[in-house]
Amino acid sequence: MELLYTGKTKDVFALEDGHYLLKFKDDVTGENGVFDPGANTVGLTIDGAGLAGLRLTSFFYSKLNEQGVPTHYVDANFDDATMTVKPATVFGKGLEVICRFKAVGSFLRRYGAYVQEGQDLDSFVEVTIKDDERLDPPISADALDMLGLLTLEEYAILKHRTIEISKFVAAELEKKGLTLYDIKLEFGRDAKTNEILLIDEISGGNMRAYKGDTYIEPLQLEQIMLAK
Repeated sequence: MELLYTGKTKDVFALEDGHYLLKFKDDVTGENGVFDPGANTVGLTIDGAGLAGLRLTSFFYSKLNEQGVPTHYVDANFDDATMTVKPATVFGKGLEVICRFKAVGSFLRRYGAYVQEGQDLDSFVEVTIKDDERLDPPISADALDMLGLLTLEEYAILKHRTIEISKFVAAELEKKGLTLYDIKLEFGRDAKTNEILLIDEISGGNMRAYKGDTYIEPLQLEQIMLAK
């Protein structure tokens, strides 16, 4: 295996068969030792977070694949905390797509003069550029098109799939009595077909889930969702 990239929460390796291998780590994003899925830096290390993230990602991706939603997921190895994926290229240097059902986090910090904390949002989708130095600035569909990151037609696909996937995750959480407040997804283009794919992970590390008014930590979320 060839190490291609060392990320905040995963390392990426190239496999001889053309696939990639993602190695999940126990690092999670946050600030000052407090977990925050929207943060730009690794804030803390939680023992078992990597495997928990992989198990939950495998759970969601397997279901999405069965439903015909395009993803990069191939399979997972829980013993090694690794996931095999199809090769995909990102938009520009990478985008993050957030779907918000409640006004919390950075949305509340930006628009707090106009919304109440926890106020309902109608599957609000926003895109940010992956750029730690500039604190992942939001970007509009027109700007994405003009800068050549993706076309307006591709943005429409991206938005549709973001809402579709986010509502699917929310419905799965609801089965366990949980409410999804927001979720951060990533997409790319299939290296062979150029089709837009869901990439990266779907885990407690990139969403906020609550039971009533109580926030559910990433490891606890995995335990609740995968309990028999």
